[in-house]
Amino acid sequence: MGRLVPAVTRALDILELFLDGDGTLSAPDIVRKLQLPRTTVHELVTTLAARSYIVQVPGQPGRYRLGVRPYQLGSRYAEQLDLAAEGQQVARSVAETCDETVHVAILEGTDVIYIAKVDSTHAVRMVSAAGRRLPAHCTSVGKMLLASLPEPELTSRIPDDAELVAMTPNSITEPSALREALAQIRQRGIAVESRESNPDVSCVAAPVRDRTGQVVAALSISVPMIRWSDDRRAELEQLAAKGAVELSERLGHRTVA
Repeated sequence: MGRLVPAVTRALDILELFLDGDGTLSAPDIVRKLQLPRTTVHELVTTLAARSYIVQVPGQPGRYRLGVRPYQLGSRYAEQLDLAAEGQQVARSVAETCDETVHVAILEGTDVIYIAKVDSTHAVRMVSAAGRRLPAHCTSVGKMLLASLPEPELTSRIPDDAELVAMTPNSITEPSALREALAQIRQRGIAVESRESNPDVSCVAAPVRDRTGQVVAALSISVPMIRWSDDRRAELEQLAAKGAVELSERLGHRTVA
């Protein structure tokens, strides 16, 4: 591991200050927040401005905002992102923690498509595969994604007279009942599915957001009923939420504390 370069670290500290507040700062603001010498801040600000990382705010002399260069770097980063690849890495980390099957899925029409999957090592586990398609209303990932849609879009995909297929006796088959379930999911921020797509499996799921804040996928943990309990569900809900936040951050989403 190489040595950290203090000047570079300080320059990055300055750039990261612009993530908070109204996005503008003066040199005295930076001195106060970072407890750096005024001369050092002046040199760093001058350098960052010369390279278009920050620019002066029009009509506010001595005040700066982010320039075009961070946007260009962020755009290039976003272009190189691969949701499936990033999802597979996060799913692997979550699965190593709980030793249950973890999926990442996207919504297509009224179905979900699993784009990443890591299996449990238990002999008794959920059997599935990346690329598999299932009715969204029967799965925790699907209900999480449906709950994230604007109401007009949800209605266009699942109108009030829609016929919802049942995969098990526990599947939701009435659009009105589905809407009630989705309202609860929006309130909690977590989706739970109990034996609705598989009579022997229950799942929890959390939303994955991109850099704009839009929900683009969901991460779920699937558990055979022999290992399912209220305590286990609560534990996995927290783990799914944590994994979804990690994947969202990899996609450029900034989580506000």
